[in-house]
Amino acid sequence: MWDEPSAPYLSPRAPGETDAWTEAATRAGRTGTQLIREVAETVPPPDVANALQLPAGAPAVVRRRTVVLDGKPIELVDSWYPASIAGATPLAQPKKIKGGAVTLLADMGYVVREALDDISVRGATEPEAELLGLPAGAPVIVVFRTAVSKSDVPFEATVMVMVPEGRHLRYPLSAG
Repeated sequence: MWDEPSAPYLSPRAPGETDAWTEAATRAGRTGTQLIREVAETVPPPDVANALQLPAGAPAVVRRRTVVLDGKPIELVDSWYPASIAGATPLAQPKKIKGGAVTLLADMGYVVREALDDISVRGATEPEAELLGLPAGAPVIVVFRTAVSKSDVPFEATVMVMVPEGRHLRYPLSAG
């Protein structure tokens, strides 16, 4: 079972540290990596545009990745950023970002104050099933996360499609 808190994925990394996913997998005695499938600037789907508060037709940069654990794909991750924030940065380039996107964004002044996760379960689409090695229609967990900066700007919308086997999602709550 994979049981890892979400907070490290929202916090910038110290210089020289690897990304949170690679570190978590290593700490669990496993091998984790991410494969970049695509990086593009395009008009996002309506739910992403709404989460990022983008006007109709405004572009965003999407980074599509496959998360791999011990050589097996376990998650598809599409992270979207307003083109006005990401367009001329390493976020728009099809290569890994040293320390991860969260660290780069923090260096640009976009530190997560709050993240909202919307979680659902549905059947995998045919392309998702193929990428994850599942039968079409197999159940997947979908986490739609919106990250909001300290200045109340939504700057990242991430759609995670997860293989449910062995997953345990854990979220801390605090009274405020």
